[in-house]
Amino acid sequence: MQTRVLKVNPKNPSLSQIRQASKIIRSGGTVAFPTETVYGLGANALDSKAVKKIFDAKGRPADNPLIIHISDVADLGILSNNIPKTAFDLMEDFWPGPLTIVLKKSKIVPKITTGGLDTVAIRIPKNKIALELIRYSGTPIAAPSANVAGRPSPTRAQHVIDDLSGKTSMILDGGPTKIGIESTVIDLSRKTPMLLRPGGVTLEQLQKVLGKIAIHPIIHGKKTKTIHRSPGMKYRHYSPRAKIILIEGQKAIVNKKISQLLQSYKKQGLRVGILGTNIKSDMTITQGSQEKIAANLFRSFREFDAEKIDIILARGTSRKGLGLGIMNRLRKASYRKIIV
Repeated sequence: MQTRVLKVNPKNPSLSQIRQASKIIRSGGTVAFPTETVYGLGANALDSKAVKKIFDAKGRPADNPLIIHISDVADLGILSNNIPKTAFDLMEDFWPGPLTIVLKKSKIVPKITTGGLDTVAIRIPKNKIALELIRYSGTPIAAPSANVAGRPSPTRAQHVIDDLSGKTSMILDGGPTKIGIESTVIDLSRKTPMLLRPGGVTLEQLQKVLGKIAIHPIIHGKKTKTIHRSPGMKYRHYSPRAKIILIEGQKAIVNKKISQLLQSYKKQGLRVGILGTNIKSDMTITQGSQEKIAANLFRSFREFDAEKIDIILARGTSRKGLGLGIMNRLRKASYRKIIV
């Protein structure tokens, strides 16, 4: 398959380019496109054969549900017949934006799209290219991150090209994404709302609207046999080729531990990358605000790989605000975790 790459103005998308991409969606093909979080690999969410192409291109396990993207709240009724008032409260505050809501699915949604579950995950993205693509396609679009399963999510078109060139018909290059980590996912199909995946909308923001929110134990690193109703829960995700060691604790103690590990791995002849502190190594990437950390996290993983780094020593950050989503990604990507 030959992949066409179209550079699209993110503020004023070309109607001609959008029509070309939407034609592919309507004909059962796949298109990679930017959202405000990461790039997604999209197909007609209501076409089982089209959705299967997403799983095939990514090498994604069939029981890992997809998020459906819509352009208007009016389309929600097509996908779910059971929409609680709390859903509309959240939509009013956070749509369009990085919030995915899990509801009971309608019969029209194929089981392949929901990973075989009786629930469906839905959001309206805050990105002009994405919204225009959905509108002109005339159908909800299922779109997980546009990367090979398990790899760092793409925040630039080049990341998509690196992973999926030859596996999708078209890539819409709308420049770097803004938020950098995937959407927050909240389950409203149960009596008490449950946070399934932290992301661009923080837990604190959700609590202001909903009050009491249960937190899925997997967010805190606990093993569970409960049904996984959201992407990013069941499998290892976001991982670079290098092995990440996540170190948490008081800053001074963490830095000391990183220095010790650095010397140990260097003696073994390994190339070591440092993430989150200015300790010098083969490659060091410091961090700023939580917004900057999130925006650059997955890009940093890919940059470490480009430099053939063997081990990444990553300093943890606060779990408050956007930090909960950042730490969720770091934990899922890590092969070892150390608390000092």
